[in-house]
Amino acid sequence: MKIAYLINQYPKISHSFIRREILALEEIGIEVDRVSVRRIAPADLADEADRLECQRTRSLLGAGLLPLLGSALGLGFTRFPQFLQTLGLTLQVGGRSHRGLVRHFAYLLEACLLWRWLQAAGISHIHAHFGTNSATVAMLCASLGNISYSFTVHGPEEFDRPDTIALPEKIKRASFVVAISSYGKSQLYRWCNVEQWPKIQVVHCALAADYLKQEITPVPDVPQFVCVGRLCEQKGQLLLVQAVQHLRNKGVTVKLVLVGDGELRSPIENLIQRYQLTDQITITGWASGAVVQHHLLTSRVMVLPSFAEGLPVVIMEAFALGRPVISTYVAGIPELVKPGVSGWLVPAGSIPDLVEAMQAALEINCDRLTAMAAAGQQAVQQQHNAQQEAQKLAQHFYDRNRDKKRS
Repeated sequence: MKIAYLINQYPKISHSFIRREILALEEIGIEVDRVSVRRIAPADLADEADRLECQRTRSLLGAGLLPLLGSALGLGFTRFPQFLQTLGLTLQVGGRSHRGLVRHFAYLLEACLLWRWLQAAGISHIHAHFGTNSATVAMLCASLGNISYSFTVHGPEEFDRPDTIALPEKIKRASFVVAISSYGKSQLYRWCNVEQWPKIQVVHCALAADYLKQEITPVPDVPQFVCVGRLCEQKGQLLLVQAVQHLRNKGVTVKLVLVGDGELRSPIENLIQRYQLTDQITITGWASGAVVQHHLLTSRVMVLPSFAEGLPVVIMEAFALGRPVISTYVAGIPELVKPGVSGWLVPAGSIPDLVEAMQAALEINCDRLTAMAAAGQQAVQQQHNAQQEAQKLAQHFYDRNRDKKRS
């Protein structure tokens, strides 16, 4: 079987889980063509594995304006009824979108070029990651005929504005839809008819087998926390800086490493300066997978005080490496982090609760922390194995193929 994967920007530093999913599918015999809407330069990638993926990925916008326009004009002549129908769908979803009609006309051009590429490659199914613009392009491409599509919804963006991204329409037209957690599945149920519920399936984001098989190293007896993620409002790093200030003011020795970069870096740095925490808090910027592992292994606990999430892969990575986690009662996180068993959960946005959990993690002995991390590792091995999850996803592709042949 041969399918295509469509992602807005691939490969990307924060999307290594998609790379693992694709490679795991290829290991079980599914050939995957990688397509990215936007081009990314290999020099912008920290991981060698991502740079290799970049060489295997075609970019729709990278093809240039002439191929995009030529594909649309060609289909307008050769497949006029399907093109007219797809234009109507573009107007329907674009008219209600926060992105506007002009952007959706661009999606139509992308869908036409994608359709030509898929036909030339003999591919009849495309799977998109994220329910936003990549799923829109996949839906429009399928509307042109002879193509079916599915997509994976991660959250939280899809759940923040389901109507303006035409989520109900995308679910209705898709062969199947993937949620990455039970929470995500429940949210998708809210935005489609009950008759559509059977097509919504849970396939977890996952870690490769070699990552899961690592020996747990004892938690180091150091007062250091690490937070891995894009520096943005929803990850809660500003509150984390305030929590460190509270701990220091209480006379508690604490250090924090923020691994990542993003639009909130300057405000975070300003707050660190304001509270005079430059000796306590370090920002590394974007880092390769190996560097992320190093910071996890040299820290006592991974902390992620998010306000909105899907189910963060970094929590899986922390558990796999033998580090307990402090996070929040948000989205799919409670499905993985069990309070008192593998870590701590606090109400999102609560600095006092975050301070209390961090202080508890500093006071508890390292043997207990190591045991908590082992419980987390077991949960990840059972629920987030890339080969296991790829088998589940592959079965959905095979079922879709079988149903299509029957029809």
